[in-house]
Amino acid sequence: MNEVQWPTTAPRCGPVVLRAFAERDVQLAFEFGDDPYVPLIGSLPAKPSDQEAMDWIHRQQSRLAEGVGLSFAIADARTDEAVGAIGLWLQNLAAGRATAGYSVAATHRGRGFASSALTALTAFAWTIPALHRVELHIEPWNLGSIRVAENAGYRREGLLRSHQEIGGVRRDMLLHATIRAEPSTG
Repeated sequence: MNEVQWPTTAPRCGPVVLRAFAERDVQLAFEFGDDPYVPLIGSLPAKPSDQEAMDWIHRQQSRLAEGVGLSFAIADARTDEAVGAIGLWLQNLAAGRATAGYSVAATHRGRGFASSALTALTAFAWTIPALHRVELHIEPWNLGSIRVAENAGYRREGLLRSHQEIGGVRRDMLLHATIRAEPSTG
């Protein structure tokens, strides 16, 4: 994964810019920690302490160096306030695949931040030469996330039964994906 670099120009689309996490984004960690779902799907504990929230920020900052992928703060392009998080996970890069995941704090949902962030992340993904496919795994009940995926051009490909453990329970996941456009041979 050493060919993957942090973008020299921050990915942007509509009302968002994707940028590196900073310590000033700790409020987002507290907002996510108060969400009933977000702590179930990541490394942030529910109701984090000040230290746990800052540790989460530092983990986001180290994802690329660890070889896991890239973790971006979704920032409001007008104010630079972190309103969410989005990641491009590259464990399957050798096979030409990546997985994306995103979340927007509850107080910022419904304003197009997630769809714009996923569109920006996907455009950035295609700057990685070895990458040809980006996948999303979405629980079937999560209609908001399904809309985000569809608005960003991802297609539903199927249902992965008992695919992932979340909160100690095996869950079905919908598979959505997008693929790199092939150059026309006109």
